[in-house]
Amino acid sequence: MAVEEQRAGSRVSRPENRLVRRGFTDPARAVRLLEGPGLEGLADDPVLLDALGATADPDLALLGLSRLLEAADAADRHTLRDTLTTSKPLRDRLLGVLGVSTALGDHLARHPHDWHVLVTFELRDMHPGPEDFRRSLAEGVRDDTLGPANALRVAYRRCLLAIAARDLTGTTDLAQTAAELADLAGATLQTALDLAAEQDPEAAAACRLAVIGMGKCGGRELNYVSDVDVVFVAEPREGVDEHEALKAATRLAAALTRLCADTTGEGTIWPVDANLRPEGRNGPLVRTLASHLAYYQRWAKTWEFQALLKARPVAGDAELGAAYVAALAPMVWQAAARENFVADVQQMRRRVIDSIPATELDRQLKLGPGGLRDVEFSVQLLQLVHGRTDPALRSGNTLEALAALSRGGYVGRADAASLDAAYRFLRSLEHRIQLYRLRRTHLMPTGAEDLRRLARSLAALINDDTRADPVAALQREWKRHAMEVRRLHEKLFYRPLLDAVAELPPGATGLSPEAARARLEALGYADPAAALRHLSALASGVSRKAAIQRTLLPVLLGWFAESADPDAGLLNFRQVSDALGRTPWYLRLLRDESAAAEQLARVLSAGRLAPDLLLRAPEAVAMLGDPHGLEPRGRAALQSEILAAVGRAGSTHAAVAAARSVRRRELFRTAAADVLGRLGEDPAEALDTAGEALTALNAATLGGALRACVAGWEAEHGDLPTRIAVIAMGRFGGHELGYGSDADVLFVHEPLLGSLEEAAARAAQAVCHELRAQLGAPSTEPPLLVDADLRPEGRSGPLVRTLASYAAYYRRWSHAWESQALLRAEPVAGDEELGARFRQLIDPLRYPGGGVPERDLVEIRRIKARIEAERLPRGADPTTHTKIGRGGLADVEWTVQLLQLRHGYELPALRTTRTRAALAAAAEAGLVEPEDAEVLDTAWVLASRVRAAVMLVRGRPGDSFPGEARELAGVARYLGYGSGHSGELLDDYRRTTRRARAVVDRLFYGAD
Repeated sequence: MAVEEQRAGSRVSRPENRLVRRGFTDPARAVRLLEGPGLEGLADDPVLLDALGATADPDLALLGLSRLLEAADAADRHTLRDTLTTSKPLRDRLLGVLGVSTALGDHLARHPHDWHVLVTFELRDMHPGPEDFRRSLAEGVRDDTLGPANALRVAYRRCLLAIAARDLTGTTDLAQTAAELADLAGATLQTALDLAAEQDPEAAAACRLAVIGMGKCGGRELNYVSDVDVVFVAEPREGVDEHEALKAATRLAAALTRLCADTTGEGTIWPVDANLRPEGRNGPLVRTLASHLAYYQRWAKTWEFQALLKARPVAGDAELGAAYVAALAPMVWQAAARENFVADVQQMRRRVIDSIPATELDRQLKLGPGGLRDVEFSVQLLQLVHGRTDPALRSGNTLEALAALSRGGYVGRADAASLDAAYRFLRSLEHRIQLYRLRRTHLMPTGAEDLRRLARSLAALINDDTRADPVAALQREWKRHAMEVRRLHEKLFYRPLLDAVAELPPGATGLSPEAARARLEALGYADPAAALRHLSALASGVSRKAAIQRTLLPVLLGWFAESADPDAGLLNFRQVSDALGRTPWYLRLLRDESAAAEQLARVLSAGRLAPDLLLRAPEAVAMLGDPHGLEPRGRAALQSEILAAVGRAGSTHAAVAAARSVRRRELFRTAAADVLGRLGEDPAEALDTAGEALTALNAATLGGALRACVAGWEAEHGDLPTRIAVIAMGRFGGHELGYGSDADVLFVHEPLLGSLEEAAARAAQAVCHELRAQLGAPSTEPPLLVDADLRPEGRSGPLVRTLASYAAYYRRWSHAWESQALLRAEPVAGDEELGARFRQLIDPLRYPGGGVPERDLVEIRRIKARIEAERLPRGADPTTHTKIGRGGLADVEWTVQLLQLRHGYELPALRTTRTRAALAAAAEAGLVEPEDAEVLDTAWVLASRVRAAVMLVRGRPGDSFPGEARELAGVARYLGYGSGHSGELLDDYRRTTRRARAVVDRLFYGAD
């Protein structure tokens, strides 16, 4: 008995082992199927088993074959079995489809006679066109047993079966398969339109309707499963009212859409998507040609012209469709001349990537980085730029356009070949994924069985051995192509610009000077001729420097193009490279530190201030290569460095120059960090961080300069007979300095014991005059203008006073505005003990015990009103002047300072020199409603950021928005507004400050 069981087990295991060797993963089920209905006698047929084993999924292929044979009638089953064993072409086509697509297997199980299409199609044209498909569909819809709608769907699947068979057996390549799918879609739309016309003959008699294919359908590069993008255009027939004709055309278009998308019966063919029409879903489904033209002439956005690049008549009235394309084509090829064209296209691509769920980003074949959309966007961008002057580029098909771009020298041959190969692989992968269930998806599956089936079906396209581990080989090939697409996408638009200024090898084709200028203009360069000269200077030659520049420049040009002033970015980069080009560490930084290179590009193209600071000492570029290089330094560290540099100098001039040099470097550090968004994620936080950094820097510089000037005086006259303290005022004292702020100060001194007061005063006067002169003197370093006009008696009074003199003045002559100004007084340099005593002196003045007398309150309000009326510069817009204008800095600061004067004595939290801190304390104490405090804070932060942006962009201070368009765009970019949105910034600013002024009127002026 045991021997018989062992023999029985051997008999079972031998066929299973044969199946395992052929790639079956469930040999037990396979044995049952092979012994089941329809497959009797074929279980031991090595030809059939080998053919099954050669499919992408032998188990799936066998299951589909079993279901097909079981569903067929006896005669058809006999014919199929005979053909399977005698005809290798049919066997390969049928099993190839069944091993990849469970959906087409389901179709054959429902309609078993359709397998004959895999035999008969070879007697027809091997590359059928639209008319062939129309005939097949027309024959199919005559099947009265199914009804027209279901008959159309069955006929569509039958044609799809033939296309898939040609594709999977290698009879057609990707391009031909995609073209056939698009032709089948066009034929399906035409057949559905014919059916709609039969059902509504009155509508058909009232109008001419053309269906324009868009997207992949228009480009003859359709997927197996995809929305079919269309646009409908109609005209009335002779004697028919236009309004009635459009209603009729809308009925036909809606009926066509339902026939294709209906999910009942045999299921949907695919959705018909008309959302690319003018106004999208909000616009009418059908328009006349004149209405289309009017929309595109007046209202269309850049992306809509990009979409029209693929427009192609696919169904309906052919003459009307051709007229539509002919009328709109000139507008398509002028789209690149639109302002911010490249920026708009690139921004749309970024929005697509940003919209992908994080869980899908790494699996996206179409939309993710390195995906199909990167190839398509790159090609379309180049087509739109150069197709204006080169009709050879005007193709809606991606691969055809890529080949044309390569032939014309707009894309390098090697780059074009790499993109072509990657696109074909990624599209083939996408096709195989969709074929499995005939579902619209662009996501890489994660299941082991799905990945194995994909890898086996694409073995011919994988440049790796798929026998040992097909899934790993597939993953490597996919990632390789995705990385190559991403690399080429980032440089494709820019790389040929270098070839245009380089000496190419014999036989190579490069951009013509005219094409290079057109591309640079599209990128936003105002002076493309100068840009080409800079590129030539940077990239020409055989030196190591030139080689590194040629590698880096394509990427840099892209970063420059994303700024408001790419010309300045490229010029500044050339100047920095000229200064540092022979420095080994600079070349290494560019070559090895991609983050540093990107930061450099963004800093150089963000405005004038940071590049100007950098060009005075280009070695500061090294900060960008240090992960912590842009972190703000504290006051103690700055003061220590500056005092050390001052101590090493041999003269007052050299010592102050050393302090100014450190200040210039640190100004660049702060400006670069600000431009790159490294000072804080929240705009208010970044503003506060910049203000603290600039205040600490100016305080340390003043301290070093004071030390230098005292040492210089003592070298000539002996020991200084007095002590000096520097008191910061205004925004300096409030830790709210901007890049263009003067240093508002008061100087106070106190004679040393035994010194003559007159001699001490002369010495203090000399030292402080020298300090101001040295810090403001013309130099390669940016000046620090020291403004002491807030001192008692202003410019008419002495520059320096003793503490006793200040006390006497404030006791007898002080005005209300001086008490207000002292709210921001803070010692920052010199003798610390003297500075502390000065603070004790002024505290009773700025925080009076009895509050603000009514006469002083009236005086403060009168002065404020006078400033608004008289100090606004001629021609300035009061709604956008950041300092004195409506709801600007002065409005908010005077309101907060009035609260400090009135309540600072009893509320210690108000005793701060910082505007935002005082405002928060006032809200906490209930002096200001939280909503009002937020309105004032928002306006103050925005106005301060605008002033910072103006200085960063223009390189000189300003209180109004720039009038020049590029400068205004640069300010808008700094403030987070995209390209072309400067107007939104102005609207937002006016709205914010208008709300702030309403609060100021209530809190400061007491208005109801």
